[in-house]
Amino acid sequence: MPDLAPAYLPRHDGLRLAYRRSPGRGPGVMFLGGFMSDMSGIKARTLEDFCRARGQAYVCFDYFGHGRSDGAFRDATVGRWREDALAVLDQLTAGPQILVGSSMGGWLMLLAALARPERVVGLVGIASAPDFTEDLLFPGLAPELQAALRRVGAIHIPSQYSTQPYAITLRLIEEARAHLLLRAPIPLACPVRLLHGMADPDVPWQTSQRLLERLESADVHLTLIKDGDHRLSREQDLALLCRTLAELDAMLRVSDPL
Repeated sequence: MPDLAPAYLPRHDGLRLAYRRSPGRGPGVMFLGGFMSDMSGIKARTLEDFCRARGQAYVCFDYFGHGRSDGAFRDATVGRWREDALAVLDQLTAGPQILVGSSMGGWLMLLAALARPERVVGLVGIASAPDFTEDLLFPGLAPELQAALRRVGAIHIPSQYSTQPYAITLRLIEEARAHLLLRAPIPLACPVRLLHGMADPDVPWQTSQRLLERLESADVHLTLIKDGDHRLSREQDLALLCRTLAELDAMLRVSDPL
């Protein structure tokens, strides 16, 4: 689809979140992207086209410091991104919602669902990365980079997904500890569908296994893609994502036809 100009949602501090939204029936679909990704990505656009074709409401957005939204990435925290997700859910959607989260977005969809259980009726996680700052990002840094981060408060690390290095701050790591989820049961009752590639070099598939075990919902399914990478953006991966969403949507509509 063409690169449509986004709309903007003003936040409490005057900064704006860029978003795209299409009207339709419920339950609506809200997409939450990954760390340093934006709504121009293939998964966001595939879901947008899929929902439009089905007449289903859809919204995607860029977090603070991402894509076309305001703010500097180095000033961001998991708590700020959680607030962004809740602002979009509260102000740009109506009625029950299915949240679809990719990588870090899988963490944020859980945080949003915990804050708004009455609004969130289903979750779809794609290579979900709850607690990645504590379990993957910081431990994955070489000792000298960990020391530099503690000493100066910020470092830059290269990314295989971008020509620009990531700015990692000590504040990001420390603030995220208030939002860790995998250390205790996660009190969500809605159905959850998790997709994860077993060849994911960034977030091991065992993270989704741990998430399945921590979720209190009895209706949690994990689909492992043996040759799938972190992005799960191949044609067959996108087809699986759309099929998973359609099956969850159909189940929810049968259980609550209104």
